[in-house]
Amino acid sequence: MAGKSSSRPYDSTRRRAQAELTRRDILAAAERLLARDGYARTTIASVAAEAGVATKTVYLAFATKSGLLRALWNSRLRGGEGEAPVAERPWFREVVEEPDPERRLQLAARRSREAKERIGSVIGVIREAAVIDADVAALWDRIETEFHANQRVIVDSLADAGALRPGLDAEEAADILWTLNHPDVWRALVGRRGWTPEQWESWFAATAISQLLRT
Repeated sequence: MAGKSSSRPYDSTRRRAQAELTRRDILAAAERLLARDGYARTTIASVAAEAGVATKTVYLAFATKSGLLRALWNSRLRGGEGEAPVAERPWFREVVEEPDPERRLQLAARRSREAKERIGSVIGVIREAAVIDADVAALWDRIETEFHANQRVIVDSLADAGALRPGLDAEEAADILWTLNHPDVWRALVGRRGWTPEQWESWFAATAISQLLRT
């Protein structure tokens, strides 16, 4: 009896680890298929086959195709850094707490480039799927709202330091930063026009500095 009891924590830990590995395999399979075939043509069954698991396993983990896409977005956005919102992550706090305004926007450009390299293919799928799936449309609305709020945090830190150019209020400045940093601009320049991520980062930083900061 004692032997059985002592084995339970180990077995439970092993099962959780296996479940997490299976979840990661499913998300990776979904990312490949969504990027290749698009949202409409990708099915739960095709994701299961690609991941080498039963269709029921995918349904139990994610419930719906939109739920699977939402989980994929959250996973790629976080980059394996836990559950904290973007505004609470160390890299974002590093941006906001940088004392030099120009350096702050340069850091924002670098961290944004790193994030977009992780989420670029997923955000394209979400944008396309939002047209045909109400749940994904709600996800996209949430993404844009949270994204604007994060840009406003950066802008407010600049306003508090008296760094915004004369005549520019925080609301307009947040709109400008949100537009420059928007995933659609990344997709247009990097995805369609062939810019390198480094080119985008340099352009974003230089444009944000010229548009937002006092000279």
